[in-house]
Formats: sequence, structure tokens, C-alpha cells
Amino acid sequence: MIVREVFPNGVRLITETMDHVRSVSVGVWLTRGSRHEPIEHGGIAHFVEHMLFKGTATRSAEDIAQQVDSLGGHLDAFTSKEYAGYYIKVLDEHLPTALDVLSDLVLHPAFKPEDVEREKKVILEEIKMVEDTPDDLVHELFTQSFWDGHPLGRPILGLPDTVNGLTSDVLRSYFNRTYTAGHLVIVAVGNVTHEAMRDLVMPTFGALPASDEQVVEEPPAVVARALVRVKELEQSHVCLGTSSYPQNHDHRYAAYVLNTMLGGSMSSRLFQNVRERRGLAYAVFSNLAAYRDTGSLTIYAGCADSAVRELVTVVVEELRGMKVAPPDAELRRAKDHLKGSLMLSLESTSSRMSNLARQEMYFDRQFGLDETIQGIERVTAEDVVHVARELFASGSLGATVLGQQDGLELSTEQLDLG
Repeated sequence: MIVREVFPNGVRLITETMDHVRSVSVGVWLTRGSRHEPIEHGGIAHFVEHMLFKGTATRSAEDIAQQVDSLGGHLDAFTSKEYAGYYIKVLDEHLPTALDVLSDLVLHPAFKPEDVEREKKVILEEIKMVEDTPDDLVHELFTQSFWDGHPLGRPILGLPDTVNGLTSDVLRSYFNRTYTAGHLVIVAVGNVTHEAMRDLVMPTFGALPASDEQVVEEPPAVVARALVRVKELEQSHVCLGTSSYPQNHDHRYAAYVLNTMLGGSMSSRLFQNVRERRGLAYAVFSNLAAYRDTGSLTIYAGCADSAVRELVTVVVEELRGMKVAPPDAELRRAKDHLKGSLMLSLESTSSRMSNLARQEMYFDRQFGLDETIQGIERVTAEDVVHVARELFASGSLGATVLGQQDGLELSTEQLDLG
């Protein structure tokens, strides 16, 4: 049973009771991410996430780690383009202690200047790690080029210059105006009742001031161009992509099905044609990213330097082919794959918690499993063709190639999907 409650100050509490398990997953979700930070402070949302684990007024970073370990629990966090999450999973008997630790680090970070300076070095190494991870870097470069000049195109980690410019006072100011009641969603899933969770969180989160800083979100303008970055690697990494739909779009289910058919499974067209039949790549897949006001569909592959042109040609042919109605068997297989993946992913309390949080943040409501499955089942071959023709229009495809490709040029004709 899923229960939703809004506290007088605006904090939202969502619970789902699963009395057949012994665990509870609790997350505090912030409806602000890297797209909402000022350009001069790029990376501040991610930096604050790091600092929340560095100690509070009453706990050191070591105290937090030891207390969570003594519970046998798992505590983690992340920052994305549009939200951040802090979550812990423990046995139900340890929930009060776990929630005390979680609420303390989310609400009372210390931001000690010496900790800030130390953490700068950690984050700068994290930025370097992306540079040394080419399959991550090519996606980062593609996004920066595709949404050039827009907050969604900026790296979540920030840039070395912006990270170095952050101070304890700047971080605390950002925290004070961002981590407020109206931006927080608390989700608990597992062997716990809604009443018990309310009693645990109301004394802390219910006492937050009811401020809610408003931000203006504008969708990005797309720059569909070819970008080649030369880097000494053992293979070339290729990312191709077009615009896609925002989170709440009416055609989102058809887009899920299309993506599954294109490159979302082992039986997908890209996997079978690029890897199995031609042997051009070991890794090849497509992916959908959806935000409040826009989205993207990207295709990634890693291939030999000499195979880049052939790979691009094959991918373009597959994208054009999606504009023709798929066979009934392929459509059925994609639907069944989607439904099976969804149901398997929701077997744990932590995955159900994340799913409920995203639904609350993007839809202000919760979708039951049956409703989602019905949405998938309603997709027709005509719906898939409509989405393909809308997304894979002439001039819509951008491309990024990372590797030893000095002199490589991809013409607009090679990338044309018309």
C-alpha cells in the first residue's frame, strides 16, 4: 500500500509497506540538481553532496561511517541533472537509528573550511577519472555539444576552475537556500508503516521553514553537429544522438518500446547488426534520457579506429529503418522485455524507493505497476513509427567521436536521417 502525505511546510512523505521483507529503504530526495546551479559555481550541487558526508555538528565523517556499519546498513548518495538523493537501507529494527543519522547529515552539515579544501582534491580527481574513462567521456562531450550553452549540457562534476573557486561560505549559502522544505521528498519502502515513518521524520523535517526558492527552467536549443576529439586510446568511442521526449510526454511508452527495439536488449537491431552480424563493436546500445522539459536518445559503440565510418553508416541505416512498421513478433518481444525488466527491477525495497521518488518528483503522483504495464501494452506499431519519424528527422542527429581520429570528418549527408 502506497501512502502520500504533504507536511504543512511542504515536505512530502511517501511510504510503501512491504510486510513480507525485513529491510527498509529510506531516501531523502532533493528536487534540485546541476541544471539549477549558477554557471559561475558549476559543480556546487555535487560538491554539497560530498560535504554532507564530511560531518555534522554532532558527528564526524568517521562517526557516520562507523554508525552505519554497526547497523549492517548501506548509505549512499548521488547528484543528477535535476535532483539529488541520499538513501540508506537497513533492517527494520534499525530504522530509528538509521533515520537519525540520515536526517542529521542532510539537515546539519558542518562545512568546515579544512574539509572543503580537502574535498576539492577528491573531486578534482573524480573529474580526471572521467577523462580516463572514455565511454563516460564521450557521452559527456556529446551532451556538452548537443545542448551547448545550456545548464543541461554542463558536467555535473563541474570544471576544475569552478570547483577550485568554491568556499565554505559559498557552499553553505547554496545549501541554506536549496535544501528547504519545498524541495524535499522523503520516501520509505519496506517493513514500516506510514504512521511510524511520520512519527520519525516529523520532529526534524517537519520543523524546516516553509521556504521554496523558485527557479526558471527553459528547454535547451539543440545543436546537432559532428564533434571529433583526438585522444590516444586503443579504440574509438562513438556517441550518436537525437532529441527525445520529456518525462511526462504522452508518447513516452512508445519511446521506451522503440529504444528497446533499437538498442536496449541483446535481440535489438543494433546489437544484432553491429555486433553479431558485422563484428564492429563489443559494446553497442541505445539509451533514453528524459528531463522535465526535454530528453535525448543516444547510441554508443566502441570500435576500431578504422571502423568508425562503417559503424556510423550502419547506425544511420538502422535509425532510418525504425520509420517502417516493425513485425508483430519484434514488437511483442520488446514489450515483454520491458515488462519483465520493470517487474524484476522492483523486487527490492531500494529500487521501489527510487521509482516512487522519481514518480513523485516528475508527476506528483504514483503509478501502480498495472498502470505502467497497460501503458506499454497500448503501444502499437503505428505509435513506434510515429515516434521514429518525429525523433529521427532530417538534421536531427548529432555525433561525437573520441579516439585517434585526427582528420576524421563526418558530413551532414552521412548523418542525415531523412
